[in-house]
Amino acid sequence: MKIARIEIYQVDLPVAGGVYRLSGGREYHTYDATIARVITDEGLEGWGESTPFGSTYIAAHAAGTRAGIAQLAPVLLGRDPRHHDQLWDLMRAALTGHRDARCALDVACWDISAKAAGQALCDHIGGRNAGSVPVISSIGSDTPEAMRAKVAAHRAEGFLGHSIKIGAPESEGGPALDAERIKGCLADRQPGEWFLADANAGLNPEHALRMLSLLPDRLDFVLEAPCATWGETQSLRARCSVPILLDELVQSEADLIHAISQDLCDGVGLKTSKQGGITPMIRQRTIAASAGLVISVQDTVGSEIAFSTILHIAQSTPRRLLRYALDTRAMTTARFACFDAPVKNGGATAPRAPGLGVSPNMEALGAPVAVYD
Repeated sequence: MKIARIEIYQVDLPVAGGVYRLSGGREYHTYDATIARVITDEGLEGWGESTPFGSTYIAAHAAGTRAGIAQLAPVLLGRDPRHHDQLWDLMRAALTGHRDARCALDVACWDISAKAAGQALCDHIGGRNAGSVPVISSIGSDTPEAMRAKVAAHRAEGFLGHSIKIGAPESEGGPALDAERIKGCLADRQPGEWFLADANAGLNPEHALRMLSLLPDRLDFVLEAPCATWGETQSLRARCSVPILLDELVQSEADLIHAISQDLCDGVGLKTSKQGGITPMIRQRTIAASAGLVISVQDTVGSEIAFSTILHIAQSTPRRLLRYALDTRAMTTARFACFDAPVKNGGATAPRAPGLGVSPNMEALGAPVAVYD
């Protein structure tokens, strides 16, 4: 089996609710998604997606994703899509960095590999764990009252986990506003719910410590990605009273090993496009498990294709380590594929169809913006 053709599609994913806010005044109104279709000489095809979180989240942006794919796709033509480690090494040799560009191609090849084996992706990459995967919502920064209402709305939809965005500038309320956001979102906490206060690397230690000092004792939440640098993270870690989960700082296996060796976190958020696809996700999941870190399986954002990838990885992750999977569908109003995995009782279950189990809507995708054959 050989890769015969690669098609690249660009679609816009409007933000659910109109605007999504992160620390540092970052705002998003639409997300620019890149979707890859990899077709083999035997007729099997696979789908993958990479949707960076704008251009100010990590060193990635949508136009760069597609420019990177233009460098990588020709290298994969004529190769066996099931040779994942070899393909990853070829892509790394062809283009330094740019894990977001590798992601869509890597995922599409895994989709083909699982289909060729007649297995759902989760069974193909480690084995399906019984039961549904707990899913988490993502609540953009807003007033404490508005964020509390959004948590309630997601709770009504069946979510048991909630990722709440913090990181208010001093001019808008700073640590005091962030403390009120956390208190507001946890005010109606229900049994079995789990909360992240996610700064997306937007705090310095002083801001974080002031915020934590304003919170009542015994609030049960995890602080995600508080700081932008290793040094700031180490400083805060030594004085922090709540568990820390790292995200943006951990992109490569080397990053994760550094975090573990320095005892900088209690868990790690692995994101498909940030890590660079399923191949590095599997490697980093194993490293994290060996160190006893809890794992959240996410992507920055994305369509049903992105969520199907997340859900299958999470479904095959040991439950003692898995905290949640992010349902990216709740972050956008666009629907470009059929994927049968509804949220019920706080979780979703990966379908048993071969591969990712997604059926893209070709009419909605439109014509490819690039073809490699």
